[in-house]
Amino acid sequence: MNINPPPPGIPLVLSAQPPVAKPVNRWRWWIHLLLLGSYIILVGILGQEQSAHRHVLALSLTPGGLLIVCTSGLCLFFLVLGLAVKVSRASCDDLWLRWRRGLWPVAIGVVYSVALRFAISTIVSWVSLALILSEVMTPQSVQDFFASNRPSLEKLVDISAMRENSLYFWLCLTVVSFVVAGLREELWRSAFLAGLRTLWPRRFDTPPGRVVAVALAAILFAFAHLGMGLLTILIAGGLGFALGLIMVFHRSIWPAVITHGMFDATSLALLPRLIETFHQFQPPLGH
Repeated sequence: MNINPPPPGIPLVLSAQPPVAKPVNRWRWWIHLLLLGSYIILVGILGQEQSAHRHVLALSLTPGGLLIVCTSGLCLFFLVLGLAVKVSRASCDDLWLRWRRGLWPVAIGVVYSVALRFAISTIVSWVSLALILSEVMTPQSVQDFFASNRPSLEKLVDISAMRENSLYFWLCLTVVSFVVAGLREELWRSAFLAGLRTLWPRRFDTPPGRVVAVALAAILFAFAHLGMGLLTILIAGGLGFALGLIMVFHRSIWPAVITHGMFDATSLALLPRLIETFHQFQPPLGH
């Protein structure tokens, strides 16, 4: 059976070739990672220094001062992030910046924030109960541990200002929670994960490898909370791990940003009550 050749001027259709991987300038991505790692270490050191000054608030005690502190912190972060992205030439897809499916990231973020709060409370309760039942600790020693290592929340914001100044209160729940915490910290996480995936794709761009990368980012994220107390470091590490998994699962930062912002906003809204609760368990002097 004869097969007629195609008419002149019509090119032959060749089989599809596999896509060629984009070459990676490793030195660029190394600088990218070094900038992001140095930034989070600097935040941790500054937080530790801040905690040494008992009467200095991290976020000021007036609305104007709060905005100045937030703006300066955001400017520093976006300067570092901008330099990192400029050097590495990371794209929006590298950083998972695409917003998908309308309001779905907002809805799922709210659900995740409630689930995370419930999960943290459950884990803390079960660990405490296990320590008591195994006689490793007594109920009183558990209370003393939580009182001695509680989050130093009063070093973050002014509790009286949150009660008395509605503008200060709402700035904490919006700008601080969703922009300074949610957006800034999840942008850092997505950029850090992008660096790990790009430099070591065989190690960090597989399902198990992504979990390891998320764990590494969570450890650094916990380090940034050095000045907030041991419990805050542990909670921040666990929360950072969960937020990283959310980001990896959806391949987008936005569900993690909304989850983070909602978690912090509800925490700050409950802050006066939380402080009162922790003070009830404060061990007596000399205990």
